[in-house]
Amino acid sequence: MNNAQTHLKMGYVWTICLVAACGGLLFGYDWVVIGGAKPFYEAYFSITDPAQSGWAMSSALAGCVFGALISGWCADRLGRKLPLILSAILFSASAWGTALASSFDMFVVYRIVGGVGIGLASALSPLYIAEVSPAEKRGRFVAVNQLTIVIGVLAAQLVNLMIADPVPGGATQQMILDTWNGQTGWRWMFGAELAPALAFLVLMFFVPESPRWLMKAGKPERARATLARVGSAAYADRTLQEIAQTLEKDNHKVSYSALLAPQVKPIVIIGMVLAVFQQWCGINVIFNYAQEIFASAGFDINGTLKSIVATGIINLVFTIAALPLVDKLGRRKLMLLGAFGLTIIYVLIAGAYALGIMGWPVLLLVLAAIAIYALTLAPVTWVLLSEIFPNRVRGLAMSLGTLALWIACFLLTYTFPLLNAGLGAAGSFLLYGVICAAGYVYILRNVPETKGVTLEALEAQLAQQHTAARGVGREQAR
Repeated sequence: MNNAQTHLKMGYVWTICLVAACGGLLFGYDWVVIGGAKPFYEAYFSITDPAQSGWAMSSALAGCVFGALISGWCADRLGRKLPLILSAILFSASAWGTALASSFDMFVVYRIVGGVGIGLASALSPLYIAEVSPAEKRGRFVAVNQLTIVIGVLAAQLVNLMIADPVPGGATQQMILDTWNGQTGWRWMFGAELAPALAFLVLMFFVPESPRWLMKAGKPERARATLARVGSAAYADRTLQEIAQTLEKDNHKVSYSALLAPQVKPIVIIGMVLAVFQQWCGINVIFNYAQEIFASAGFDINGTLKSIVATGIINLVFTIAALPLVDKLGRRKLMLLGAFGLTIIYVLIAGAYALGIMGWPVLLLVLAAIAIYALTLAPVTWVLLSEIFPNRVRGLAMSLGTLALWIACFLLTYTFPLLNAGLGAAGSFLLYGVICAAGYVYILRNVPETKGVTLEALEAQLAQQHTAARGVGREQAR
């Protein structure tokens, strides 16, 4: 069907997708803001125990896992819109409560609350965007969610830099506690999230429910009305028919056991592997330990804060560059490029540490790794997760994929200090290089190209590939 017949109303699509992508912005802000506030809230709560410090930093991840775990149930029972509204409420509560926390325990509770919001938004924002976007533009729209995550990350870094007063070199925890940073500044860092969280909450009431969920819930007239606002009447009729065909075979309430069905399980496994790989490719180690890396290059505390902002800027620039490439080059090519590029860079970083080469060479390699990740694995993983799962189980499968991602993030965060102690920096980065090489081989063998294919056609294509693969397996067994 040509463009004249479909007549897509791109302004409306952009509007609702950008509103949904605000979940990604808050995800990015909430995830990163704690890094800049760390020396100041630790002084306020007198945190000196490494275990307590680690719990403060990672407590939100516990909420992320829980939010991702319930996101599938919420998506299938309540739709895509209401859970996103819930995530906005949780982000607002977290920003308010963390900023006003008078005890460490309350601080952790509100961080966990924000983590639940991250878990919901990280699963449902890309899912919603994929389901309202036209097939030929879907990759770009879903990648916008990654762009807003990066904007949220950079916003948190800039807010931290603007709020924090200069810190004298060699300042002790008591000296920091006696400053404005230690008493009030860190509260403003967390509280600043309240403005975008409330805006997200209000705007979500004005976007429609996903037409694919409406059809699944037995509300075809509302689904058609939404599709008619996205494109022409012909576009709405055609898309409605495609959705109905995929739901015809199985339109009852699904449980997690449905993910083990022979035609579904291999696709779910692909999604989970991609989610885990996005974390275990090691890039979050670079983000989490950027302070140590920049300090090794000779930067003081204030210079380190500015350098971390530089990583955020590079992350943003290359994420913007990735938007047109997702639909032009395709998902598979970008994933392969990212896995290969990070393999080479990690080997070079490992070599630099092994040879004692520090300073600017390591910094340039770190920035190159961030650029490659932002251009490839970061946006494309979310695009693939939002589109490869079958229609009838997409909410649950997306939940499981996101759950795998956050568990992998948790494990990565906790194992790096152990790996670093046992293998050294060189051995750790070499291990991440091996993981990226393995990821390259897996993507090459298992991940299909999905650009320009409707979600319904993609479901049929993946089912055919699985059936063919099973047939080949039987022949080989004979």
